Amino acid sequence: MRHITGMAISHRTSSDKKPSKTSKAVPALERSAAARVASLLVSRSAKQHGTFQVINADGERLDLPDALTDIMYRAAELLADGRPVTVLSDEEMLSTQAAAEILNVSRQYLVRLVDTGELAGEKVGSHRRLRAVDVAAFKAVRDAKRTSALDRLSSLSEDAGGYELEIKQR
Repeated sequence: MRHITGMAISHRTSSDKKPSKTSKAVPALERSAAARVASLLVSRSAKQHGTFQVINADGERLDLPDALTDIMYRAAELLADGRPVTVLSDEEMLSTQAAAEILNVSRQYLVRLVDTGELAGEKVGSHRRLRAVDVAAFKAVRDAKRTSALDRLSSLSEDAGGYELEIKQR
């Protein structure tokens, strides 16, 4: 997979069941449109030929670069799932509050991650700043570890017969 020069980040993890009260729900009409865009974009990447074009009202055409197409696909995919999306440059410097919101953790916990070196950050004056790409990488690793742990737990439960229903006679 090639490196994308920007990223689309969902503020909620895949394990979140309900949107938080502060998150903005994606309306059904927008979800449907995003799903159509994602299906168009995935058909191109599956075939690996041709380019996408944007055509304005005057009929002017512009080929989209692959990096932009990849970002649009990821954003459309997340929006289709009803998840809010933020697009950030890799070089974007985030405040601890903004990074905490992306990771869905408290600001204090995020500061502790930076201070212990688990998450890369730098001091700018008396404030900590984090690169968006570092936050996204931390989130990806954290989410992969969570998924792996849940898969192991599920497997152990299956092995122990935890999902078999026992019907009791009265």
